[in-house]
Amino acid sequence: MRGKLVLAICAATALTLGAAAKEVKLLTIGNSFADSAFVYLPKVAESAGDKIVMDRANIGGCPLEKHWKLVEQSEADPTFKPYNKKYNLREKLESNKWDFVTIQQASHFSWKPETFQPYAKNLQEYVKKYAPQAELLMQQTWAYRFDEGRLASWKISQKEMFEKLVAAYDKAAKELGIRQIPTGEAVQLARETQPVKYVEYDLEAVKQLKYPDALPSEDGSFVRGLWWATKKDKETGAEEKSIGKDAYHLNKRGQYLQACLWYALLFDKPTSEIKFVPEGITAEDAAFIRETAQKALDAHKHRQQK
Repeated sequence: MRGKLVLAICAATALTLGAAAKEVKLLTIGNSFADSAFVYLPKVAESAGDKIVMDRANIGGCPLEKHWKLVEQSEADPTFKPYNKKYNLREKLESNKWDFVTIQQASHFSWKPETFQPYAKNLQEYVKKYAPQAELLMQQTWAYRFDEGRLASWKISQKEMFEKLVAAYDKAAKELGIRQIPTGEAVQLARETQPVKYVEYDLEAVKQLKYPDALPSEDGSFVRGLWWATKKDKETGAEEKSIGKDAYHLNKRGQYLQACLWYALLFDKPTSEIKFVPEGITAEDAAFIRETAQKALDAHKHRQQK
């Protein structure tokens, strides 16, 4: 009896250690919407007993077309190093035995399906050539908040941008035969189901505010939002206050949501295993974010199976 008990304990220990030893190697080909995954994903994975090795071939605002043109330039001139002025994409792909490589469209083109090809397909073939062991994934980016000025110039609403980008990513991923990381669906689900929802403000009224007037509340936001920014007058050197705005890059809550979602997909584990909570996020809100990441991933998988 004692021998069986020892064997059972050893087996359980081995399973635990095996789970803790899981390591994933990830390379992103993207822009700032991929950079934000780097903020919390290593700590999220570590808190669940896993490890992630991450590197990036990211350039701010870079769409698929530009990434591919940079490949063409570097193939014609191997001394051309577009990534951090040190590397080209081939060097990044060959620098490690990546388990996953991600691509994505720049957010300002994400809702336009005609902007994805042939560049996504070209990048897929390039990844296959220089990192054949890696699974190519496509990160589905998210829709801007209602107050991003480009929505008005595009004559679409926040919800319309979301619906259009989902359709565009679905089309591109299907053409390539690859899986998506549905960050956009996770952000939208969180926006719509959180207990304390973000309240849209009067755009014209905010234009009339003067420092130190109170700015609209950012409660419930998943992007950086509004703040009083300081700049110096070039002629006088005097400091001036104006309203700064970022209605599309993720804030701390959004970055945590993104990290939890990526962890669940890359490690094929539930977000309930995540123990890490960023400073400034309450335990209750963190639990909601983890649960929402899991719900979004599960719903996306179900939708893709139809």
